[in-house]
Amino acid sequence: MAHLTVAGRRLSGHAADLALTLLVSAFVIIWTLVMTRYAAESASRAVGGWLLVVVGCGALYFRRRWPVAVAALTLLACAVYYPMSTYDGPLLVTFAIALYSVAAEGRFVAAVLLAVVTLFAVGLGEFTQSPGNRQIDDTSLAMLSGWLISLVAVGRAQRIRSEYLHEAEQRALAAEREQEARAQQSASEERLRIAHELHDVLGHSISLVNVQSSAALHRIGKKPDPAIALASAEEALKSVKETSKDALRELRATLGMLRRADEAAPTAPAAGLDRLGALAGRARSAGIDVSTETVGAPYPLPPSLDLAAYRIVQESLTNVARHSGADHARVTLTYTDDALLLSVDDNGRGQEDDRGDGSGIRGMAERAKAFGGELTAHNTSEGFRVSARLPLDHDARSGEDHR
Repeated sequence: MAHLTVAGRRLSGHAADLALTLLVSAFVIIWTLVMTRYAAESASRAVGGWLLVVVGCGALYFRRRWPVAVAALTLLACAVYYPMSTYDGPLLVTFAIALYSVAAEGRFVAAVLLAVVTLFAVGLGEFTQSPGNRQIDDTSLAMLSGWLISLVAVGRAQRIRSEYLHEAEQRALAAEREQEARAQQSASEERLRIAHELHDVLGHSISLVNVQSSAALHRIGKKPDPAIALASAEEALKSVKETSKDALRELRATLGMLRRADEAAPTAPAAGLDRLGALAGRARSAGIDVSTETVGAPYPLPPSLDLAAYRIVQESLTNVARHSGADHARVTLTYTDDALLLSVDDNGRGQEDDRGDGSGIRGMAERAKAFGGELTAHNTSEGFRVSARLPLDHDARSGEDHR
């Protein structure tokens, strides 16, 4: 009885123990006072009886802290009270509640032993009396046995129920924590993916704009003929315009991933290898001669893998434009039965450390790893190479092939 409801309010802990103690005390005292109207006893017996009532009722406040000790104390109080008192008040109810509490607190063996001791003591006391002086007949003794067994059984059932509810609550809390952890992990992965997208889109385009404008300023700085300078500036501005236009389009598509579910989805198609020609063209406008080569028969790729391949090529060309000092790059796509292989070779400086702060190569590697693939970046005899293997999901490819 860990909880008690009073006037619609649920009490727990010490408040419940105190409330139960007061209720039982009031019940025992009122009943005993009523009994005094029909019987009389000496003052010493009356004082002793009331002291035992106080001890038995007051002990119930500690029934959950020391259940076995409280049950033994109430049993002892009853054993002294009933032979001594003339009133035969309902003090036995304190032992009944204490015995139930022993079983409900998980002390099942102690509860059974207390019930057996009680039954044995009552039976021994009655059977040693002469037939005319017995207080409890055989039928009442059998009923007492059933009563004690019921108290222990109900307490045991309450204990099992409490353990089950506690376990269910713990499982629910664990499931809730696991769900929150999964949600946080999903949110972190989504933020990382969007960060990669923004890095690739903005990094590539801004790098090309920087290279194109720097080259134009360099040519103008040589103070050529005004007509030549104007033509050079116009060419650079056109390249910057096209590059920024493509950047804005891809940026809108990327930010469209952040729209709420009730907002209209972006209509622009996701970037893919079908835009490889335009990507190479933008790199050429920055002064890098980009050639592309396809090995094997091309086939439709799953959209997510197609985007990842495009971003890897895009970031590789960005690094070529920003850090390598190369004037030529070659993009090779190889279509096999179980994977897409791609490589970007340039004739610039080697050394992976010269390719920026490393976040670009790390981001490309993470993209490949997300599909169960791998990416390497290393020096070659002619410059630097980025190569990646992106395994295909056969089910996804079959779905694409049957469209």
